[in-house]
Amino acid sequence: MELTLFQSTLLAGLLFIALGALFVSTSKPVTILVKSFPRSRLAAYVTMGLGGAWTLWEVANLGEANYGEYRQYIFVAFAIIGLLAFKYAPDFLSVRGGCILYLLLANLILGGAFGRYEEPLRLFMVAPIYVGIAVSLYLGYSPFRMRDFLSWLFATDGRPRKLGLAFLIYGGFVSALAFAY
Repeated sequence: MELTLFQSTLLAGLLFIALGALFVSTSKPVTILVKSFPRSRLAAYVTMGLGGAWTLWEVANLGEANYGEYRQYIFVAFAIIGLLAFKYAPDFLSVRGGCILYLLLANLILGGAFGRYEEPLRLFMVAPIYVGIAVSLYLGYSPFRMRDFLSWLFATDGRPRKLGLAFLIYGGFVSALAFAY
């Protein structure tokens, strides 16, 4: 599925708003949910399940130019690796699954901006997406850093709200930019 630049920008803005709403929320259940995410088994099943299914769908639809003639072997290998992750790497699996989902979503979002060099405003959308890709790659390698970051973030009451407010404002800005193309 390919998105237009409008759809990509609007989706990115709405994702920033949703992330901001998580941190701005003063609801105790939401705060507990965010704090417990890195080691949550349920979150691991959800994120790895969705990320694994999406990855396998992408592999099943590989074209000939992208090793499509080997897609059955790649499909089986990725499915086995995904299942074995629950047995051999269960710690912080939800973080790794979240990273997989983010990388796949970033690919979808950035596809809408690809080749649209005549639209300089797209940089307000793609730049933070690329920063998120770098963070996802880092957290995929060192997922315990997510726990450390959340511990630091929730050490004071003001930090999560400030971060959430920044995401809300930027998400609103990016969402408004979608209508400027």
